Amino acid sequence: MERIYLDNAATTPLDPAVLEAMMPYLTTHFGNPSSIYSYGRETRLAIENARKKVAALLNTRPSEIFFTSGGTESSNTAIHAAVYDLGCTHIISSQIEHHATSHTVEHLNKIGAAKLSYVKLLPNGHIDISDLESLLKNSTDKCLVTLMHANNEIGNMLDLYEVGNLCNTYNAIFHSDTVQTVGHFPFDLKNTPVHFITGAGHKFHGPKGAGILYIHESIKINPFVHGGAQERNMRAGTENLYGIVGFAKALEIATEQFEKESAAINGLKKYMMESLQQNIAGVTFNGDPLGNALYTVLSVNFPASSKSEMLLFNLDIHHICASGGSACSSGANAGSHVIRAINNNPDITTVRFSFSKHNTKNEIDVVVAKLKEMI
Repeated sequence: MERIYLDNAATTPLDPAVLEAMMPYLTTHFGNPSSIYSYGRETRLAIENARKKVAALLNTRPSEIFFTSGGTESSNTAIHAAVYDLGCTHIISSQIEHHATSHTVEHLNKIGAAKLSYVKLLPNGHIDISDLESLLKNSTDKCLVTLMHANNEIGNMLDLYEVGNLCNTYNAIFHSDTVQTVGHFPFDLKNTPVHFITGAGHKFHGPKGAGILYIHESIKINPFVHGGAQERNMRAGTENLYGIVGFAKALEIATEQFEKESAAINGLKKYMMESLQQNIAGVTFNGDPLGNALYTVLSVNFPASSKSEMLLFNLDIHHICASGGSACSSGANAGSHVIRAINNNPDITTVRFSFSKHNTKNEIDVVVAKLKEMI
């Protein structure tokens, strides 16, 4: 049986055109970008061209784009810089952030570097903006607000403009984990009130291990990784040359195809929602799936039973890939902190299905039929 892959929020297959763009840098163009001879200069040029391309696609300056190993490093860099370089001694975050953010802010709180407050959540999983405002208003310390643009488990989206303008009003630094949205939505960073955003190539058919950190030009920070002058003295270490080239190519393709693909993928998500409701009694959905949400993610609750406990395992046996909550944690199923925060109901089993341009209605029919059999 063909494998059905519905875990695209965890990672996506590499686009053949991206691999093609990367290949010369995996083979003949192998020079160290820091070397002064021609082999080094040609790879340095490839990196700077990629930076220009990424900046143009996100509508910002090349000097504000830094290449990293991915979203986790980017978020760690931004959060540490806000505390250690920008004087933020109060972090405001949420209980449903990706671990790259939540573990970082918990660590800084634990060692006494910053105090930590969590903004309240609305029943549908969105951030309570009035609570965020009161936290900012009542804080005597300089604040870092770190809230993700779109949740990787339930798909809920934040209004970057609304939160960014609030942060400006109260002189707070704003970092947003945009790993699930860069490559999935158009960005206009010149006109977005945010200090730091992040991206990871493998979320939009690019390579793993290649990401970006956007740092607004008004922000001056120290490097998180020391030891070399790469990335304009901001990130030491020989650059992931082919990853950077691949990231830029993947972002270019995603941007060109956005209108067509987002509509098609959103159609698949709605089709699966309707199909599940028609075929399986008691199915519910987390977050705000038909409202302000990712078109790529559907978080589904199935009524708990002896059969549903083994749901992911049984899907896997039938070559169907999905995830129980978030994929960026160990194989041991400790349950999802996101689902606990918004829907702490022991009588449900939650599965996240996430879609890409490669999925079809036929695949969804097969998956729903299998789920119906299992439950």
